[in-house]
Amino acid sequence: MVKLSVIVPFYNVQQYAPDTLRSLRANARDDFEFILVDDCSRDETPDILERAARELPGAVHLRHETNGGLATARNTGLDAARGEYLTFLDGDDWLAPGYFSQLVSSIEELGCDFVRTDHVQCTARARTVHRVPHGRRGVVMSPREVILPADRSTSVDYAYAWAGIYHRRLADAGLLHFTDGLRTAEDRPWIWRLHREAESFAAVGLLGVFYRRGVASSLTQIGDVRQLDFIKAFDQVVRETAEDRDADELLPKAVRTYCAIISHHLGSIERFEPSVARKLKSMSAAALKRMPQGVLDDALDSMDVQRATRLRRLRRRPVSAEVAA
Repeated sequence: MVKLSVIVPFYNVQQYAPDTLRSLRANARDDFEFILVDDCSRDETPDILERAARELPGAVHLRHETNGGLATARNTGLDAARGEYLTFLDGDDWLAPGYFSQLVSSIEELGCDFVRTDHVQCTARARTVHRVPHGRRGVVMSPREVILPADRSTSVDYAYAWAGIYHRRLADAGLLHFTDGLRTAEDRPWIWRLHREAESFAAVGLLGVFYRRGVASSLTQIGDVRQLDFIKAFDQVVRETAEDRDADELLPKAVRTYCAIISHHLGSIERFEPSVARKLKSMSAAALKRMPQGVLDDALDSMDVQRATRLRRLRRRPVSAEVAA
């Protein structure tokens, strides 16, 4: 039986894919499989992956005929995965040697549904350790119990799918698939659902994923319309949380986080193309009107003056029926 399935989407990352693949080779085991999903790359990435399919132990090479985005590529990998445990890596990131064996040992020792890990953020030559915002390490807990408080960073704000390992029973229960077509913020509805519906988790102080920031082709660096999918993602978070049995307790966190993300994008609006900046304002105004208004009032009251003022001004903006829908 395959012990671990590693799902790795690639899209136009010819510059970085060789580093990623070398790090997978340094993590190979007879009972590991590496599912390499080419999301219709248009550079040299397909050729690199074809070679890897022949040379990398445990490699499974899949290719999309049309580009579907990261969420859809991960779902393709999930559907093909055979492992008892599953994890993710992005096609421009890399791993420490032997990291996956340590990761598997961690979840087997703890016996929980999923484990979350720290990571190293790499921007040019700078290296920064980012930790799971949950202080207790190596202790199995209920994921639902660490969603709050609303006014602090918690585990649902640390949404990186690749910062952890997940038992197959979560995939069988439908908790590991992403919302097809989301082109950014795809991890947000995913991590919220995982914390609301899984039974057990733990955080461990294990470093081994090196997350590459500042990549020119990354959506976080491109101010085009795909960035606005964060609105679809957080609409889903709020909608699903509103249906939860603990909605009264959890909605303030979901709404406040949504507001903080809107404010963040408005605060750096100059990086967007002019037409996209206008769309950002109109779609964000409509999003504020869709939120539970009493919960939104409380969220704005709890925020600093600068962000609250920016959002209250936006809230008063007229919204067309087309945008509101």
